Amino acid sequence: MTEFLDSIGYGQWILHALVVLPLLGVAPVLLGPESSAKWTALAVTTLELVLSLGLWWALDPARGTIQLGSNTDWIPAWGISYRVGIDGISLVMVLLTTLLMPLSVLGSWRYITRQERGFYALMLTLLTGLVGVFIALDLFVFYVFFEIMLIPMYFIIGIWGGANRLYAAIKFFIYTMAGS
Repeated sequence: MTEFLDSIGYGQWILHALVVLPLLGVAPVLLGPESSAKWTALAVTTLELVLSLGLWWALDPARGTIQLGSNTDWIPAWGISYRVGIDGISLVMVLLTTLLMPLSVLGSWRYITRQERGFYALMLTLLTGLVGVFIALDLFVFYVFFEIMLIPMYFIIGIWGGANRLYAAIKFFIYTMAGS
């Protein structure tokens, strides 16, 4: 399996693809018919899971360092670069996230009956933020992905939450902004 992954240059593009793919899925979810939003979200999250499974074989635990890394200057005047990579802990977190997201879409299949496009678009945006948080190697990049993750969570809690959803959303907002 490792030879196949090397032959397609998997380590060169996979982390970027895992961040961008859910964002690319937001457009068809929002622009397509309401009835196909959940199917599109399920397809995108399943593809994300399938693509991320190769990380298990691409990572060499014997090296014990950050692997599959990429470093691109972003705001050089401030010393900020788009640095991403993966190690053993982030591997487990990325795999767990990409496994749970299709399950979350399936779990919401019958519960979410209104504003489906918005819900599934926010779920895909949330997936981008979560994966980005786990692969970020620059503090500023981590912060950006963390904030990207908080925005969809706030709206998911506030719009599709339970009986006390507004109270929960405001409390979530206050605690996460204080932490940020």
